[in-house]
Amino acid sequence: MATVAFIGLGNMGGPMAKNLLTAGHEVTVFDLMPAACADLQEAGASVASSAGEAVIGKDYVISMLPAGKHVAATYLGEDGLLSRLDDSTTVLDCSTIDAATAREVGEAAAAAGIGFMDSPVSGGVAAAAAGTLAFMCGGSAESFEKAKVILAGMGKNIFHAGPAGAGQVAKGCNNMLLAIHMIGSCEALEMGARNGLDPKVLSEIMLASSGRNWSLEVYNPYPGVMENAPASNDYKPGFMVDLMAKDLGLALEIAQQSGVDNHMGQLAQALYEKHQQAGNGQRDFSSILETLQD
Repeated sequence: MATVAFIGLGNMGGPMAKNLLTAGHEVTVFDLMPAACADLQEAGASVASSAGEAVIGKDYVISMLPAGKHVAATYLGEDGLLSRLDDSTTVLDCSTIDAATAREVGEAAAAAGIGFMDSPVSGGVAAAAAGTLAFMCGGSAESFEKAKVILAGMGKNIFHAGPAGAGQVAKGCNNMLLAIHMIGSCEALEMGARNGLDPKVLSEIMLASSGRNWSLEVYNPYPGVMENAPASNDYKPGFMVDLMAKDLGLALEIAQQSGVDNHMGQLAQALYEKHQQAGNGQRDFSSILETLQD
């Protein structure tokens, strides 16, 4: 059993913290929303009055925050959490943020002798609840070995992508590709439907052929094809359009910084931003199909 401070109890962080409790760890939580803390308290967690209080004496500090600016403000500076920790603590930031901020926090942690890994996740709310997330980790080999002990309570696929920041780069690559093949799957299914094909039959054909991909197999975007997919539940998320637009922005930032001319990624970003601006930000990202049906 480990002692864990968990900071950020949103749609992803809350279920992740609960799975750590289920795994037998001693968890202290902090969130700006009292209701989120109360929910974890009912599940068996202790509640701290501040992030600084939560991390005192803990083996691990885990954060799941909205953006890079929140991560930097939480960890860096004279009042940041790194100033309150020592080499007995391993920090795992599971937020999806820009790689530059992840590297900055990682370097500051290393300078203080503190183990740090940027550990963004893939799998969405359902996987967070089920404890089947994929973690893409950036940091030292030593920190990764320590991280695996605690991440195993929240996920089933845990990868060491490289040094600090590498987890965020891997997440950006993955989600850019996810957006591209979701849009492509939607276009193929709509083209088939307009030519008289049953989308379910067409999906089966493509799944048995070279067009097979995750969007078709696990998350089919056409209503009625897959009973448990968001498309068959009025596109209730799932993984929101707002989050996909955010992730595509981060992916394109990585591409620009590294000189990659990613035309497909840029087009995917433009399409999702247009869909978002049309009032669909809170809907599932597979609802991009509807832009083809207007």
